[in-house]
Amino acid sequence: MTETSQSARPTDPELAGRLREAVQGGLPASIADLSALVRIPSVSWDAFDPAAVEASADAVAALVEGTGLFDEVRTSRAPIEGETLGHPAVLATRAAKDGRPTVLLYAHHDVQPQGDDELWETPPFEPTVRGDRLYGRGASDDKAGVMTHVAALRAVKEVLGDDLKVGIVLFIEGEEEFGSRSFTNFLAQHHDQLAADLIIVADADNWSTEIPALTVGLRGNVTFRLTVKTLEHASHSGMYGGAVPDGMMAMIRLLSTLHDDAGSVNVAGLTSRDAEYPDFPESQLREEAALLPGVAPIGTGHILSRLWSQPSITVTGIDAPSVANASNTLSPSTSVRISARVAPGQTADEAFEALRDHLLAHAPWGAVVEISDVDRGNPFLVDTSGWGFAEGMAALGEAWGAEPVETGIGGSIPFISDLHDAFPEAQILVTGVEDPDTRAHSPNESQHLGVFHRSILGEALLLARLDARRL
Repeated sequence: MTETSQSARPTDPELAGRLREAVQGGLPASIADLSALVRIPSVSWDAFDPAAVEASADAVAALVEGTGLFDEVRTSRAPIEGETLGHPAVLATRAAKDGRPTVLLYAHHDVQPQGDDELWETPPFEPTVRGDRLYGRGASDDKAGVMTHVAALRAVKEVLGDDLKVGIVLFIEGEEEFGSRSFTNFLAQHHDQLAADLIIVADADNWSTEIPALTVGLRGNVTFRLTVKTLEHASHSGMYGGAVPDGMMAMIRLLSTLHDDAGSVNVAGLTSRDAEYPDFPESQLREEAALLPGVAPIGTGHILSRLWSQPSITVTGIDAPSVANASNTLSPSTSVRISARVAPGQTADEAFEALRDHLLAHAPWGAVVEISDVDRGNPFLVDTSGWGFAEGMAALGEAWGAEPVETGIGGSIPFISDLHDAFPEAQILVTGVEDPDTRAHSPNESQHLGVFHRSILGEALLLARLDARRL
């Protein structure tokens, strides 16, 4: 019998029943602890108070310590560059016994900025339950991921107690939303403590609130600041307009070259990936993405191919005079923030070179093009052939009562490639607590509490399965 068919056996029914009871009994405390974490505005961006991220790390460390499972629990920082340190992460370790595997559980406790408060129906850092969802910044991305790990560990401790043999490393990062800038240094600094046979990253989506997913493909990303200059100083638009190109006009013309008439990316050198996809009708895209009536989707090919396996380019910000402050002048320069997603199969370096070459070659009217503040993250394809993936599929199926879907992600989790580079022998599972209506990074982010419950149970069942498995 193969490893995969062995691992496909159901969890012992008596053990599974006890874990279900433990997860159910602990759910009110898990929701309360998640709410307490949401109240901490742990935005990791430079413009925000780092003390909140420190408070969040301390709160997570206390929750982890409270499980009573770990040999050591600590907060730690690694350098970004020179003496500049990243935000604090929580690291906890428990050694494996009797030939059991070691599993690394990853999530992050930092969050995105709340954005415009007026777009929130309830205060972003005051967790609020409406219906079957808990609303608040970070309620799902990724403090629910943090609490999925903590709650699953509590349940496993309650049921298995001192008999628990699986090794566990818990790594809760503090700057994922700001580019994981100290991540590779953190991996090097704590390499021996982080080494594992299976890595579980709880930072992705489920297919729906009723059907779980394991993510097998992730796009990479390239982001940078693009500046277009045409004048040494602003000039009167009535005096010189019509003969002199302004920075805004040149930027608009340059950005228009990035897509064809269908809205597909039109940059030589950016590649796509061939794959098979489940059914995903346009009506589902319209609902999940909140497309306005009459607005057509862009691109060509299967919709999920456009979301998972083709490159995309988005302008996510622009520095320009506001409408309220507009004057009759020709702007000497305009800057935008470009966010490009890279299809699996191409490196972020290759994608950046293609984008840079395109922008320089298509600068209109000799405009000066400058590119700065570049960040890159590689795409990733999960190896689905190992025992870890089979165990994960089985555990999620038992917990949810539905067969998991293998999905891609249009967004990027670049640090997964870093994990693979640091621990090439480790298998990787990308799980999640989000669903299509989570609205991560957006106003009114929320966590579906039924998904939260099933995610905790799925991880608890997986840990129990790993505890019974010898390497």
